[in-house]
Order: sequence, then C-alpha cells, then structure tokens
Amino acid sequence: MTAPIRPASTEALPITLDVTGMTCAACASRIERVVKKLPGVETANVNLALERAEIVAPGLSSARIVEAIEAAGFGARPRAADARARRLAADEAAAARRAEERRTFVIFVASAVLTLPFLVAMVPMLWGEHPAWLTPWLQLALATPVQFVAGARFYHGAWKALRGGAANMDVLVALGTSTAYGLSTWLVLAHGDHLHGSLYFEGAAVVITLVLLGKLLESRAKRNAASALTKLAALRPDSANRLGPAGPEAVPVEALRLGDRVLVRPGERVPVDGRIVEGDSELDESLVTGESLPVARSAGDQVVAGTINGEGALTIAVGALGEDTMLARIVRLVETAQVAKAPVQRLVDRIAAVFVPIIVAIAVVTFGGWLWTGHDWEIALIAAVSVLVIACPCALGLATPTALVAGTGAAARAGILIRDIEALERAVGVDTVVFDKTGTLTEGKPAVTDIFGLGVAGDDILRLAASAQVSSEHPLARAMVAAARSADLTLLPAGGFRSFTGRGIAASVDGRTIAIGNAALMTELGIDTKLFEREKSRLEAEAKTVVAVARDREVLGLIALADPIRPESAEALRALAAAGIRCRLLTGDSVAVATAVAARLGMEDFRAEVRPDGKAAEVARLRADGRKVAMVGDGVNDAPALAAADVGIAIGTGADVAIETAMVTLMRPDPRLVPAALEISRATVRKIRQNLFWAFAYNVVGIPLAAFGLLSPAFAGLAMAMSSVTVVSNAGLLTRWVPRQR
Repeated sequence: MTAPIRPASTEALPITLDVTGMTCAACASRIERVVKKLPGVETANVNLALERAEIVAPGLSSARIVEAIEAAGFGARPRAADARARRLAADEAAAARRAEERRTFVIFVASAVLTLPFLVAMVPMLWGEHPAWLTPWLQLALATPVQFVAGARFYHGAWKALRGGAANMDVLVALGTSTAYGLSTWLVLAHGDHLHGSLYFEGAAVVITLVLLGKLLESRAKRNAASALTKLAALRPDSANRLGPAGPEAVPVEALRLGDRVLVRPGERVPVDGRIVEGDSELDESLVTGESLPVARSAGDQVVAGTINGEGALTIAVGALGEDTMLARIVRLVETAQVAKAPVQRLVDRIAAVFVPIIVAIAVVTFGGWLWTGHDWEIALIAAVSVLVIACPCALGLATPTALVAGTGAAARAGILIRDIEALERAVGVDTVVFDKTGTLTEGKPAVTDIFGLGVAGDDILRLAASAQVSSEHPLARAMVAAARSADLTLLPAGGFRSFTGRGIAASVDGRTIAIGNAALMTELGIDTKLFEREKSRLEAEAKTVVAVARDREVLGLIALADPIRPESAEALRALAAAGIRCRLLTGDSVAVATAVAARLGMEDFRAEVRPDGKAAEVARLRADGRKVAMVGDGVNDAPALAAADVGIAIGTGADVAIETAMVTLMRPDPRLVPAALEISRATVRKIRQNLFWAFAYNVVGIPLAAFGLLSPAFAGLAMAMSSVTVVSNAGLLTRWVPRQR
C-alpha cells in the first residue's frame, strides 16, 4: 500500500468559510462577485449546497472577507480547524437546516390549504364563470395570509437581490404576486360584494404555494449534500489507544503526534494512517481500494485511517494525522468536486434579471402612453396592471417544479432516486459511463464457484469445510457455509478452532483435523498439494481465490471462490452501447480479476488497481477531453469519483456516503437502471424546457395585447391561468413514463 497523498505545499491554501443566509444560486453568485472585488483575491468559489465558501487570497485575512460578506447581507465565519470542532459545527448546521425545513413544510401545508379553494374555483373560471360561493371578501381573507406570511421569504429574498443589484426568482414572485394581490385588494375595497368582473388572488396564491414546494425540494438536496461529508468524516474514530509506559491509554486522535504508537484491537477502526510495527491481521480496506475481500497485513505494511481491523491485534506507528490522512484527502476531493456550476440550473434567474426590468418598463410606458393620449387614469392603470398580471410568473413558477415532481416521481416508481434538477440537467449530455466493479457490476461478496476433489465428492468437501468454519465471520468462510446450506448439506459438530491469520483455519470435525487455507498454510502444516497444482493454476488464472481442504494432513480437494457478476450487468452494458454511450471499468481490484470480469462482460476499456484519487483523476481526465461522464459505484472509495463526475450514480445497497455523494441513487442493485436513469433525466429536462417555452409564449403574445388595451385584466388573468394549465398538463405526461423493456 502506498502512503497517503499529501497536498502540495507550494499551493496557496484556501480560506474556508461557513456561509449562512443564501436562498438560491443567485445569492452564491452575489457573494462570489463581492469577494472577488477585494484586493488580492485570486479565486472565490461558493458552494450553495454545502453553504461554504473557499477563497484563495494570499495576504488577505479571513476577517476582511467575512466583513465583506456580512456587508452584502449574509453571514459568514471561518471554518473550525479542529476536526472535532468542525464536526460539532456541522451537527449544529444540520440541526438548523432540519428546523428550517420543518418550518417551511408547515408554512407550505398551510399555504396549500388556503390556496385549494382557488384551485377548485379556477376550473369554471376558465369558461368565464365565477363561483358565487367564493365571494370577494372570502378571497381576500384566504389570500392575505398566503401573500404576507407564506410569501414573506420572497419579499426578503427580493429585497436582498435588489440591494445587490440583481433580479432573481424572488423578485419575479414578489412583483407578480404583489401586483395581482394589490389590484384585487383595491377592487374589493372599492366595490365590495358589488364587484363585477375578475379578481387575481388565485394567481398570487398559486405562485407562492408552488414555489414554496420548490424550496422544500431544494432544502432537502442541500441537506443530503452536507450529510455526505459528515458521514465521510465520521468514518475516522474520535479516539485511539496510545501506547505508553503504563500500557494502552485512550486519548483523542487530535492528541496524537507523528511517531506515536497506537494499539488497534480486533474489530476496531484504524484511527490514523501509519505503519504496522507489530502484529498481523486482515483489514477490510474497501474504503480505499474497493477490494471485496479482507487483505492480510503484517509488520512493515502501511494502513489507512478508517479501515476495519480483523481478528488480530496491531501496533501502528503514526505516520499521518488530521488533514494529511487518506480519509481527509477523500473528504477534500468530494468537497472540491461538489463545488460545481450548472448553467441551466440558473436559467430562470438569468432570464428574470432581464425580464423583470423590461416588464416594469413596459407597464410604466403603457400607463404613461394611455394618459398622454388623453384617457382616464383608471383606464391607464388597468392597462398597466394587465401587463403586470399577464407577466405574473405563475407558469414560470410551475414550469420547473411540476416537471421535476412528475419526472422524479416516475423515476422513483421505477426504483431511481434523483436528487435535484442539477442531476437531471447533467445527465442529459452523458456520453461516457464509468463503472466500479465490486458491488456494482458484481455482487460485492464472494461465492463458491468450483469444487474440485480427487476421489472425494464435492458435497463432502464442502460439508467438511463449512462445518469447520460455521462460527467464523471471515467472508470466505461465510460463503462456504452459505453454499453448504443452500445445497441442504447437514453440517457436522466442530471444535478446537484455530485461526492462522491471512492463511486459513484448522478445526476438529467428527474427531478428525480439518484444515482450510492457502498454499502457505498447507506448507506450514506439512501438507503436500502437488497433485492439485494444475487445477489450482487454472482456477487462479480465472481470477478466483482458491483454498485447499485437508483432512489429517491429506488434501481432499480445492474450493474456488469469486465475486460473481450480476446477471443484469451485461444487459445494462448492451443498452448503453445501443444508445451510443461508451462504457469503462475502473476498479481497485487486481489486474487478473479486472481482466476476467471485463472479458466476461465484453468490456475492452478497463483499468485495475486504481485508488480513490486515481478514479477521480481519471474521471476528471475524461471530462477534460470533452466527455460528459457518469460514474456508477457503491463504496466509500467511489465517493470522490462520484462527486467528480458530471453525474454520480450510486447503487442503493452500497455505502451511505456513496449514496449521499451521488446525484442519482438506484434503489435496487440492478445496473439496468443506469440507462433508465439517463433516459428519464433526458425526458424530464425536455419537459422543463418545453414548460419554460410555454410560460414565456403566453407573455410574448399577451403583453403587447395588454399594452394596447386589447386584453383586459380579466382576460390577462385567464391567459395566466391557461399558461399554468398548459404547463401542468405537459408535465403530467411524464407520469406515464416506464423504463423501456430491452
């Protein structure tokens, strides 16, 4: 095992800040612009999902940057340097996010209840009928709390955006709903129950309610992104058993120093990167290598923080601490890769920056034009308000959330969980899919594949091997016991169990000594295996793990085990190839294993013995070559590559960190869901773009008509409602989607 990768010491270290008060991507962009104006700032990246900013500014203090961010209306504080303090801060931030999400949900439910009568009444209103039960005063009573309680966050967001010299979705929502609500309120107060004509409370209420739904989806995505990093950091133990003159002493990991010696007992996680100075054991290193089987480690071997010790005790000399450990490196890779910008994600905000001032200008010109031509101020006001009402972003507010809910709902029914709109957008152009092997294209655990005996039945060999190991927790032992039980073999009582770390075991079965292990154990016990060399070489050439089974110093036969390929893997690769998508295999496993798996799946493009940073680097190289890359994996070791890819796709039965780092999660371990996920992503983004087109098409046609007095506020409200119906109906077509039968 190589030593952990260290960050280059010549690079300027970034100043990392925790930022609060951001509500949308425009806020993150605003902070970046503010910070970049400071003298000495080289780069500034603000991560909305993680609520974090990284600034490279040699010679500039963090206090000066915090001051600038706070002056822009946001909160900021330097990120704690101590790992434990960072974890506490992350827990506090997560609790605050959960509380805000609960508050938003309660407000959304209340807003939806108050909006429901408007939705019911909108159906006959499409034909010009106004339900008598929904009186003007009742409409005012229902709409007022929606406007000023549920909609308060949009007024706040709009004020911050305007103060920063920008116009975002909050500005559109605040302006459109305020206009519709204000005109309707004036009409009710002026005419009361004698009002003849339409009110526009329903437009304001529907916009606010549905945009709140979008905010809930956004907050959930942000929470998942943050928890991925929290779980990564939690893999490292908080304490270690430091060896001193008086023996082992439990101390915080932060108290360790380079060269200290720590004791790692069986079953514990390794607390630091370092070198074994005493003891031998088997370590679960899937965190780093993706290797599906435990690896034998002894004195002189390197170990990595977060890996799980097997049955032996180890003494480790500390070689790396804190931010220099491989686990910290993985966390940094995930953090860096998650600072990503999705251009289409901010499409509505970019359009709003131009759309809002234009609409206001048109309304002002309309009002002045009618007055200049000698018309009454009320006629001029009605024409101007008609412009603002037809421009009220009801359909614009519906365009994205309705398609997103319909598409992700259809995907969920098929077993595909899509994190957010950014995942959908990125999946559209994917032309390369990189697969991890273990647990992704394969089952992720060993299984018995061959039994070879010389004069002894295979079932008898398996029965003896399983009986001797029935109490063992070793993955190979569990595989042999599972194979025996699936074959309905009756196991025999065993005793005198002895473990030979990294080599095998011996036990007494039916009064005779049974040994199961590799060639090293057989040699150590003086057992001759020459009769089986040819068969052993053949099985190992197929990338299988081979163990010998001996009874009283006589070899009975061989048992071969391997990580079986999932039966759906070949079909998934064929489906991707048929769609013109290139497939590649990256694995931390050996060259022999990778070659065998690639050959069986017909994959010519593969790399073996690739570490986590190597996987992420390979994904980055493919992207630099102009490829749009999706990474499919299931382990902690895949997290950096999942985050570095355009789209990370995690197998749902894998590690929590992989699932929460990825943008797409497959609820069952079926690789055929990968092409299905790309398909529903393309369909959903296509609907979003269609919805945005229809949302603006009504404005393009209706605004000139309203400005010239050819469209009254009543018809403007009807057109606004029709645009919403069009958008919702178009999005509803997605609910019929099912994965193609291939």
